[in-house]
Amino acid sequence: MRNVEGRALEVEFAQVASLSWPNRMDIGDKLAAWGHGVWRFLSEAPSDGNTGGGVWPAIFGTLLMVILMSLVVTPFGVLAALYLNEVARQGPLTRLVRIAVRNLAGVPSIVYGVFGLGVFVYGLGGHLDSWFFAERLPSPTFGTGGLLWASLTLALLTLPVVIVATEEGLARVPVALREGSLALGATRFETLRRVVVPMALPSMLTGVILAVARAAGEVAPLMLVGVAKLAPEIPVDGEFPYLHLDSKFMHLGYHLFDLGFASRDAEAAMPLVFATATLLVVVIVVLNLTAIILRHHLRARHRALEHS
Repeated sequence: MRNVEGRALEVEFAQVASLSWPNRMDIGDKLAAWGHGVWRFLSEAPSDGNTGGGVWPAIFGTLLMVILMSLVVTPFGVLAALYLNEVARQGPLTRLVRIAVRNLAGVPSIVYGVFGLGVFVYGLGGHLDSWFFAERLPSPTFGTGGLLWASLTLALLTLPVVIVATEEGLARVPVALREGSLALGATRFETLRRVVVPMALPSMLTGVILAVARAAGEVAPLMLVGVAKLAPEIPVDGEFPYLHLDSKFMHLGYHLFDLGFASRDAEAAMPLVFATATLLVVVIVVLNLTAIILRHHLRARHRALEHS
């Protein structure tokens, strides 16, 4: 074959990834080729060196980590907010706790990464290995970074956001509704479950939306607690326990960083950098829109119940 300068080159057939004649294509052929390229980018694993291939493991790892993080942070954040606003005695200690929670929201994310590495990976993970996987030592199972520790670290990072948003929603519930429920014979628990929590549910989901948006774009803590440069196998398969929480995983944010700054051929990887950045934004928008639609549905349902 000859390059654009007319020099003859020899390329082994096994090294040819694709072959096309763009100048001979009409608009339909170009759209088909573009669609095929997009599908390959979204469905294949990255190649060694991250100069080609797709980003499917990174997409799956990002979505799975965000889902696991949301499952952890939502109940803990909501329960903490309910305790601070509805159960705890309001005094200097409660105000101090609120100040501490708001200050935690401003701590740099890398500090949470160091905390997760020390407490989750070396602490809890090391003890789990010594208790349940002693036969595999010194090769660690949970004593190294993985999907579980990354999800817990980001849950800890986003916990103040959920607590603050939930507390604001609880504070907007009129006191008269609480007193009316108690006057009709309901217990405090029934008042919380049937009156207060349903009215504050949109604010709770707002906190989850903010937490998802921040967690999906974080990279610094993940570099310490489980993200991998190249992990073509997704952490879900047909073998028990099916979801392998100890596995390394890929993340779109870290993959973007690796493509832009650690690739062996940065110029060849530049189109992948822009495509991955666009995809990361799209994934975050889709996650946020899903939560927003759910919040809108719950809010409309609650209004319908009020009118009925």
